[in-house]
Amino acid sequence: MTKTAHYQLAQSDTQLHRQTDPADPLAATSPTPFKHLTFPLNVYAQALLLEAGKADYLHFGLFQNDQTSLQAAQQFSTDLLTSKLPPPPCRILEVGVGLGTTFSLLNKRGYDVHGITPDAQQIAYIQESQGAGISISCHALEDFTAPAGSFDVVLFQESAQYIEPLDIFNKALDLLPLQGDLLIIDEFALKRTQAGMEGLHHLDEFVALAQRFGFDLIEQIDLSTMAAPTLEYMLSLVSKHQDRIINDLELSNAMLTQLNTSNHAYREKYANQRFGYGLLHFKKRAQPKWRLRQIKTEHMPAVLDLFKSTFHHSMTPATWQWKYGHHSGYQIGVWRDDQLIAHYGGCGRRILFFGQPQHAVQIADVMVNSNDRGILTKTGPFFLMAATFPERFVGYGKPFLVGFGFPNERAMKVAERHGLYAEVGCMTEFCWPSLPKLPLMGTKLQQLDEHLLEDDKAAVIIDECWQQMAEDLRDAMVGIRDWNYLKHRYLHHPTQQYQIVLVKNRFGKKIRGVLVLRHDSKNCEIMDMIAPLSEIPLLIKHARRIAGIAGYREVSCRITENFASYFANTRGIQHPLNIHIPATIWTDGPSVETLRNHWWLMSGDTDFR
Repeated sequence: MTKTAHYQLAQSDTQLHRQTDPADPLAATSPTPFKHLTFPLNVYAQALLLEAGKADYLHFGLFQNDQTSLQAAQQFSTDLLTSKLPPPPCRILEVGVGLGTTFSLLNKRGYDVHGITPDAQQIAYIQESQGAGISISCHALEDFTAPAGSFDVVLFQESAQYIEPLDIFNKALDLLPLQGDLLIIDEFALKRTQAGMEGLHHLDEFVALAQRFGFDLIEQIDLSTMAAPTLEYMLSLVSKHQDRIINDLELSNAMLTQLNTSNHAYREKYANQRFGYGLLHFKKRAQPKWRLRQIKTEHMPAVLDLFKSTFHHSMTPATWQWKYGHHSGYQIGVWRDDQLIAHYGGCGRRILFFGQPQHAVQIADVMVNSNDRGILTKTGPFFLMAATFPERFVGYGKPFLVGFGFPNERAMKVAERHGLYAEVGCMTEFCWPSLPKLPLMGTKLQQLDEHLLEDDKAAVIIDECWQQMAEDLRDAMVGIRDWNYLKHRYLHHPTQQYQIVLVKNRFGKKIRGVLVLRHDSKNCEIMDMIAPLSEIPLLIKHARRIAGIAGYREVSCRITENFASYFANTRGIQHPLNIHIPATIWTDGPSVETLRNHWWLMSGDTDFR
C-alpha cells in the first residue's frame, strides 16, 4: 500500500516510543528485516510479518470476496497484471521492485527482466533474499538510461503514482519499440473537488497525456471495488499490532497516529469515488512529431534562444533564474527532434483567495517558433503545452488552485476556442498630469533605501500596510504583497530598477501606504501600491508629485477594470486596454462565475514590466 501523502507524515518526529515487554516472547525474536525500509512501507511490511509470518508484497490486494485473505488478494492482483504480458521470452523493465516478489516470479517464468528502484534499502533486502547477482539497479526512472528499444514491456506495479507522468511517457517512448507494451496497475484520482495537493495522478488526464505521446489505450479495467477492502484490512492490522510495530521499527506513537488518520481519509476518498484503482494497458503505436518535457536548468540556453527569436529582445540568465528558479517556476517545453520549438512557463504566486491563503500560477513566456506558430489545432505545439500544463499543475488537487496571465489577443482567442481559457477580467489604464513638487500638508515621503532595507522595521511597516490592504480585499483575489514579496519582486529584480516610497504622516509615525514606481525615458508608472484602498487618492497624488520632481509630464497606472472605481475620482483619464485576464478552465477548479471580476492586478503583477 504505497500512498504518496503518507510519505509526508511525521518524518521529523525522532522521539522514539519503546514498549518492549521482557516477558513477551515475541520481543526476543530476531530483528525485523524491514526496519530500514522507507516509512510507511516498513509499517505495512512489519504488520504483515507479524500477522502472517511473512510479507511478499506491499501493494493493494484485489479481493474477490470477503473470505479472501490479503495475501491471496495481493497474489490475485499480481497474477492479473502478469496475465497481460506477452509470453516469455521478452524483455521487461520493472519500475519499482518493492520486495522483489514480482521480479522473482517473472524471472522464474523465463522473462528477461531488469528492475529499478531509487531505494537502496529495497535493493539490499532483495539481494539478501534472492542473491547479489540479480539484475536490479538503483535508479529513479528519470535517471535510468538504456539504448532505444531495449525493452518490450515497461511495467509499473503501484510505482507510477510517484513519478512525473511526462517522465513516464518520455522514458517509455525511448525504451520501447513500436508495438511495445506499457502496463500500469495503480491508484488514480477519479475526480477533484478540493483545493490542496492530492498525490495521485488524475486518470483521465493521464490517459490523455499518453495519447499525446503516441500510446493507444488498448485495455482499461476499473478495480476500485476489489482494491478498497485493502485499506480497511491494513487499518485493522496496524491497530492490532501497533505496540509491536512501534517497538520493532523504533517509531513514535505520533507517526502511527498520523498514518492511521491519513488512511481513514484515504478510505473516505475511495468510498466517495474520488480515488480509485485500475489497470491500464497501452501500446506504443507511433513516434510523435513533437515531444513534451519539463524544462530544467540545463535547458535554459535553449529557452533564452527561443525567447530572443520570438520577442526580438533578450532575456538574461539572471532574469530566467529570478523568474523560474528557487522552485517557484514551472515550465513545459515542446521539442522537435533535439530542438526546443515551444515553451509555456508559470511563476508561482502566493495569493489570498477571498481571504484564504492559496497558491496561483501566472502564465508567462508562452512562445512557439515561427515555423510552427501557425499550427493551432489540438495536435499542435501550443495546444499540447496549454493543455498539459494545467493538467499537471492547476486546479483542484494540484500545486496551484488558479492560473492567470496577460496573453496577447491571438493567444487568448485560440485558447478560448479550444476550451483552455475563459476571460475573467480585463485591464484598464489611468493617466494623470504630474504635479509641482510642493509638499502636501500632513504627509511626507520617505524612500526605501539601502539603510532602511537593513532595518527590521521595514518588514514590520510593509507587512502592516499589507494586512490593512488584505482586509479591504477579503472579497477578492489578490497576490500577497508582504515584505518577502516586495523584496523578491522589486528589490531583487536582476535588470529593472524600481523606486519604493513610504507615504507617512508628517507628524507621528503612521504609515499611510507604499508606492512602487517605474521610470523610463518618457513616463512614470505606478507599478504597485500597498495600502488601505481608502488611501489610493493620496498615494496617486504623491506619485504625481514624484513624477513632477523627476521632470515627467504624466504618471500612469494599470489596474483590473473591476477596481477602476477606486481610481475614477482622482481626476485621471481612463483608457481601455486590450489586455484580457484569463482563467484556466481545462481542469476542475473554481468556476468562472466565482472568479470573474474579482482579481486585483496591477502592472507589478506582470512578469515583463
